[in-house]
Amino acid sequence: MPEFFSAKEVKYLKSQHLARIGTATNDGVPDVAPVGFDFDGKYFYVGGMHLSKTHKYKNAVKNPRISLVIDDLKSVEPWHPRFVKIFGTADLVNRKGYVGETMYIRITPQRKTSWGLD
Repeated sequence: MPEFFSAKEVKYLKSQHLARIGTATNDGVPDVAPVGFDFDGKYFYVGGMHLSKTHKYKNAVKNPRISLVIDDLKSVEPWHPRFVKIFGTADLVNRKGYVGETMYIRITPQRKTSWGLD
């Protein structure tokens, strides 16, 4: 079975530190938040100070459908945006990561799109 992420995608994802997470309530009210993340080659982990008090946490508990966008501008002239967009599911795990040993939202990718990583 082929790897989910290409070598170029993995290299890019491991070079980045910030993302935007998209969650929604059970009745469809969306929320997008900037986040830090860890990526182990298979899963994404999103944590934060007082995670259990955040919209992303509360939404993920009730509605585990998640999107995550990691993007930047390689250059402005010429204009060269690049990104990886992930659609997946969330669960909660305890682990040691970028905010210490605590609870994280673990994102299991199910679909992805990438652009400009050449």
